[in-house]
Amino acid sequence: MPWPELAALLVFATTMSFTPGPNTLLAAALAANHGLRHAMRFVLGVPVGWSLLLLACALGLGALLQAQPALRALVKWLGLAYLLWLAWQLAQPGSGPAAGAGQVDRAGAAGSFPTPPRAAGFDVGFVQGVALQFVNIKAWLAALLISAGWVTVAEPMAPRLAVVLPLMMAFGFASNFTYALAGSALRSWLAQGRRLQRFNRVLAAVLVATAAWMAWL
Repeated sequence: MPWPELAALLVFATTMSFTPGPNTLLAAALAANHGLRHAMRFVLGVPVGWSLLLLACALGLGALLQAQPALRALVKWLGLAYLLWLAWQLAQPGSGPAAGAGQVDRAGAAGSFPTPPRAAGFDVGFVQGVALQFVNIKAWLAALLISAGWVTVAEPMAPRLAVVLPLMMAFGFASNFTYALAGSALRSWLAQGRRLQRFNRVLAAVLVATAAWMAWL
């Protein structure tokens, strides 16, 4: 792949990967509620799922989706429904304290601290991280554009795919891991009062706004 094409791909990948979207928001929420180690299952699932989606688009699934409006609409509305369901789950308090809140709980029993915050009543792991990509409109948009602009644009396709696929997997991991680190770094601050619940509801509102934006695409 010529260097100008590679440089353009790097710019595009950075923009698409690190701007907020369903994947990065969920990675931050998982780490804030359950800890970085727990969030890593989802963080690892995202690049695996996205690489499978990119491979499928390069092999013709993207063209099929574009040629079948009914199938395209099905994927779109399934994705929107799933995002709204995740937003609802994120906004609901769970049945137990956030992971790592045990020390605050014991201190609270002595009257020194308030009851520890409860983690959100949602959880997603590796399998959901993989599957989410196939109903994630932002992921589809990126996969279709990269497939058409950098993979299938010239023959042979295999050497281009050998460059693009691992590169995009690395970007997918790096972006979600960065957001998960940010969520994890906020855990101590969020453990005070009702901050975690408010944080979850803000992220839920952003997910709803993301779904509304995707409905117009």
